[in-house]
Amino acid sequence: MLANMTTPLIGVVATATIGRLGDATLLGGVAMATVIFDCLFWLFGFLRMSTVAFTAQALGAGQRHEIPVILARALLLACLIGVALIVFQRPLADVVLQAMGGSEGVTRAAHAYLTVRIWSAPLVLANYVILGWLVGQARAFLALAIQVVIDIVSMALTVAFVLTLDWGVAGAAAASLIAEAGGLVLGLAIAWRLLDRKFTVATETLFDRAKLLRLMAVNRDILLRTAALVTALLFFSAQGARAGDTTLAANAVLQNLLMVSAFFLDGLASAAQQLCGRTYGARNRAGFAGATRIALGWGFGFAVAVALVLYVFGPDLIDAMTSSSEVRRIARDFLWLAALSPLVSVFAFVFDGIYIGATWSRDMRNLMMLSLASYLAVWFALQPFGNTGLWIAYLTFYAARGALQTLRYPSLVRASFKP
Repeated sequence: MLANMTTPLIGVVATATIGRLGDATLLGGVAMATVIFDCLFWLFGFLRMSTVAFTAQALGAGQRHEIPVILARALLLACLIGVALIVFQRPLADVVLQAMGGSEGVTRAAHAYLTVRIWSAPLVLANYVILGWLVGQARAFLALAIQVVIDIVSMALTVAFVLTLDWGVAGAAAASLIAEAGGLVLGLAIAWRLLDRKFTVATETLFDRAKLLRLMAVNRDILLRTAALVTALLFFSAQGARAGDTTLAANAVLQNLLMVSAFFLDGLASAAQQLCGRTYGARNRAGFAGATRIALGWGFGFAVAVALVLYVFGPDLIDAMTSSSEVRRIARDFLWLAALSPLVSVFAFVFDGIYIGATWSRDMRNLMMLSLASYLAVWFALQPFGNTGLWIAYLTFYAARGALQTLRYPSLVRASFKP
């Protein structure tokens, strides 16, 4: 949970640092760009998720020889995707920024950030793989250590580049790039040590057809599921942008707070992936059910705590992230809806972990599509209520995900653990 919570801090610190400059246009641009990167990299979060699941299942099944192979396959895929994102950065930036619908000044600032940070894509995705590989082996402390190093370096360099060297938006992006490179070097060194200082995988084993097909099928389903999730998040930002720079900035400030709480709660999903994946691999139905109960129980408890923190300390956090009085006022008006988000979304997060650990990826994908349809339908119905209607639709999206996964869970357990 701590490792996950630190992930969106890169965007939070970038937003807060630019926000201290007092320019709503720059703040809106960086906020938009960080949301784009959060969503873009989240889109390829299957690299981490599937790596957790396959590693944990191999561990549960006693197939330790598969552990280095799983890491090698996933790293290769991460590098290919990262290079592709760099190659196609220009059309990607044009399409996404145009779809977001921000003003000319906001779009210009977002583009300046995007064209620098996109070079970190292979590094970020490779870090996803290493973190997932460590969590899959229940080595969460090492994953936390890597993530903390990335975030400390990023935060320190962001403040130095933006406020001291006056590099502006590009400085915030460069700080993230350097931090991810340092994290990858550390992660590879840890993996090398855990593998007894040798990392050799036979070509025929690496490209085993059956294993590759299963990997691609699970990754495809998680990708489509995550694409629906990213669509929901980008749609939220785009509607805020169309309401004006100030509303965009206010929603982005709250979204950054929600990203921290979401990644925090998603740590429970990572734990569920490991526990459920390991018991699933061992064909232990009682252990699987026990892991589900523990994850759901702790999840709800932490969701209550996070909601209270957001509600009580939200005004101070808003003030810390922006010096614009108008942005502060609008953000405070919608803080109560943001504080409800952890309570509404926690079951979706935890069940995602359970479904991924058991590689029920097809069902997770289908239920996500139904939830997205519910979100858009509620938004359409509540358009007259403006930004309030948008926030209610956003919360409905998470509520639908949790409810649908809860209803589907019993039949999937019966099918997966047949006598």
